[in-house]
Amino acid sequence: MTYPQPLKIVGVGHYLPKRVVQSAEVEKLCNLEEGWIERKQGVRERRWVEDETTCFMAAQAAIEAVADAGMEFTDIDLLMNASGTPEQLIPDTACLIQRELGLGVSGISCMSIHTTCLSFLSGLDVCSNLLATGRHKNILLVSADISSKNLNFKHPESSTLFGDLAAAAVLTRTPEGESSCVHAAHFETYGDGAVFTQVPGGGTRLNPISPETRKEDFYFQMDGPSVLKWTLKYAGQFLENLQPGLSQGLGDIDLVIPHQASKVALEAHSIFGMEQDRIIKTIETTGNCIAASLPNALYEAIKQGRLARGDKALLMGTGAGLSLGGVILTY
Repeated sequence: MTYPQPLKIVGVGHYLPKRVVQSAEVEKLCNLEEGWIERKQGVRERRWVEDETTCFMAAQAAIEAVADAGMEFTDIDLLMNASGTPEQLIPDTACLIQRELGLGVSGISCMSIHTTCLSFLSGLDVCSNLLATGRHKNILLVSADISSKNLNFKHPESSTLFGDLAAAAVLTRTPEGESSCVHAAHFETYGDGAVFTQVPGGGTRLNPISPETRKEDFYFQMDGPSVLKWTLKYAGQFLENLQPGLSQGLGDIDLVIPHQASKVALEAHSIFGMEQDRIIKTIETTGNCIAASLPNALYEAIKQGRLARGDKALLMGTGAGLSLGGVILTY
């Protein structure tokens, strides 16, 4: 693949569920002492859905993103869902989002990318290639995740960390004479770490009607220390594979927009010479929202004026797999 690739983010949107859940409320559910969550996880509050569905949240974020781009939905020729929590197993969530938007007879092509927390980044990589080849002109990339439905409050490490939200971006091929582009993209997966973050139930191995399936199999399970250990084991070489020298510092990169994995994970960027004041953090008010965390951080960076046209940004994170991913782009 030849870089740079001509990709421009022309509009962004997000949706935050109505219900604000303070950490004190979650501490009661987990039988934790007051202040434990903010001290340990760095999360003061998060959003949990009430009556909202994945597709409803995705549609609201999409509506804002398309309007922000100055477009109509008739301008979109691909709707890509990039989420870790499907609304149902079949059909694909992307077509359900299309229907939620009132576009169910539009014929707009729909598909999904599912690499858990890295789904938006994976989608961005795929979209840049589709735009570069001319296969598509305007792509709507949407991440909407609901984690609150399968948290196990007997395991505070994971249940205190997660929230729900949706975020979206409209992507197009960069017009001639403009600088927006993707400079590099790289992904690595280490499948022996798959057991560290999983929901074992719901597939063909532990399906809902199997006699050996337990209720606990449908809860999210995470071994945070092992995830961090493995991430740090491979992160240095991963960063070098993404861009030589990146494991020693940011160089000409203006801003880091990471997946909001955890307080510890965000602080660990300093190991590789990444200054904390150049890292976008939303974990305090939204927690970890799986794939939607990164595009929501991107949304905040743009709307707060921390990412301006011509700035170079590093978008990066980890996901179940165990996977690492990164994209370097000029906004």
